Amino acid sequence: MNVGVVGNPRYADLGTVLGELAREAPARGLVLSTEPRLEAFWPAPVPHFVPRALDALITFGGDGTLLRGARLLGGAEVPILGVNLGRVGFLTTTTRDRLATALDALVGGEYATESLGALQGSIVAADGTVRATHHALNDVALHRGGVARVVRVNVSIDGQDVGPYSSDGLIIATPTGSTAYSLSAGGPIVAPGVAAMVVTPICAHTLAVRPLVVSSEARIVVSPMPEWAEDVLVSFDGQTGIELVPGDSIAVGGAPYRVRLVRLGRSGWFTRMRQKLHWGDLSGREIVR
Repeated sequence: MNVGVVGNPRYADLGTVLGELAREAPARGLVLSTEPRLEAFWPAPVPHFVPRALDALITFGGDGTLLRGARLLGGAEVPILGVNLGRVGFLTTTTRDRLATALDALVGGEYATESLGALQGSIVAADGTVRATHHALNDVALHRGGVARVVRVNVSIDGQDVGPYSSDGLIIATPTGSTAYSLSAGGPIVAPGVAAMVVTPICAHTLAVRPLVVSSEARIVVSPMPEWAEDVLVSFDGQTGIELVPGDSIAVGGAPYRVRLVRLGRSGWFTRMRQKLHWGDLSGREIVR
């Protein structure tokens, strides 16, 4: 089984974790390959992975590392096993102390796969040419660079004018991303399996603008107004950013592939909501009858 590895170098014991993986892999028939930036953390040289040659991808870190791993796959629908080395880890499925058990489940096929939709965002110049295209599992966000300032944009969905937005920015999120940046900005939580995208303004400057839930097949175009087109950035999963130039717009729709996350055990999405986000947690509150 060919397994790629992605990790977050900021975790102090990442080298120890990768050393453990290197020891556990041969007995299970795992052939390891790595992302280039982890070369120095392996006890012995490991080749770089080719996404479409992989049978699985393991990420070591938090949700951000898993999101980056999903983008590094470049659309290859390879199962991703997320190993959480941090705190919340809403997208990850196991922890470092259960690594050996997780590897056994991966090799034995004793896991469920959660199929998630992703976003494809294209930067379109004034003449209609596409300057760049990137993907995101969580969200595509448009905002000002540098000092926090208002940005004014026009939004259209499937060619219909939604209207102008005046806010600190705009987030377009998948159901997966609805529990991340969009939720912090006041957007709704969308359960997985719902074929939708969420359009959430960041600190809207009018009460008339509210989050929208639209079809996952919609095409959303966001165009900064000419007098507000300076220092506008578009970020993908909060990790890859592109600065727009006047006349640019960002067109967002569903990506032509699915992201497959490995799920171990029987805990479903609502269980993770309760455990990770403390959904409905009334502990510490006095209940008056």
